Amino acid sequence: MASLYKAVSGTKRRREDDGADKNESTGAKNRQRVLMLSSRGVTYRQRHLINDLSVMLPHAKKDSKFDTKSKLYMLNELADLYNCNNVLFFEARKRQDLYLYLAKAPNGPTAKFHIQNLHTMSELNFTGNCLRGSRPILSFDKAFDGSAHYRLVKELLFHIFGVPKGSRKSKPFVDHVLMFSIVDNKVWFRTYQISEAIDTAGSEGSTTVEAENMRTGGNKKKQLTLSLVEIGPRFVMTLISIVEGSFSGPLIYENKEFVSPNFIRAQYRMGKATLKNKRADKVEMKKVQKIVQAKERKEKGPDPLTDSLLFA
Repeated sequence: MASLYKAVSGTKRRREDDGADKNESTGAKNRQRVLMLSSRGVTYRQRHLINDLSVMLPHAKKDSKFDTKSKLYMLNELADLYNCNNVLFFEARKRQDLYLYLAKAPNGPTAKFHIQNLHTMSELNFTGNCLRGSRPILSFDKAFDGSAHYRLVKELLFHIFGVPKGSRKSKPFVDHVLMFSIVDNKVWFRTYQISEAIDTAGSEGSTTVEAENMRTGGNKKKQLTLSLVEIGPRFVMTLISIVEGSFSGPLIYENKEFVSPNFIRAQYRMGKATLKNKRADKVEMKKVQKIVQAKERKEKGPDPLTDSLLFA
């Protein structure tokens, strides 16, 4: 009877709550869930970066490593199993290059990035800290609105890194900022903590917010000083391409200025090889010149002006 009463009362309460939510709500709920996983072959620094991002995104579900690198469309089925509509996939190549896929499952689009200059939280050793599971403030550069492909990238970043209100493992606090800026045609990712400190003097030039009207003996008002302290991680993303579907489909954007790091390393090795070949060629030329000079001396015979012939 007790279980039946709880079930009936629970349904009634749910109906009442749903009716109140329908009356009070002005729009649809944000139900963004992110599937985060990586391919095999990641290094320890790349693995630590993925762990830092998973801690920062309480609405993300982390999965084990993905075996194949050719059949990426299978990630859509995996996202469907985890009931996720966003995919954050890290692909490692040759244990030194890291690529990032931002995808909306199952219909797309998908943006591919190359990650450089990555630094984890354990490497940076910053003094700042934020609450685990708190919701961030997303800050985007004005340059995102300057082109159509960056507007699409901004929407993908907003859906993936924006923690919905009331999501799993999230807390109703906002104490850090995720900043995305575009410099040199690259997307720079930084994380800052919102630090609060009480300033009784009210220093000039700093952003201050008046706290409660409290006085400490004199006429000085206590003011709340807000500042940003970087906490990490940090990395730089270079946009490579955007496809219409989720890990498949026609190409709608391609960065013509992007050069593969593998091609850069190949050119560097070829440059070193050419220098080595030039040095070897110079040595061979000197040897040939010595042999030719020796033959010419034998053909000419002894020099008549030598001391041995003049004073014989």
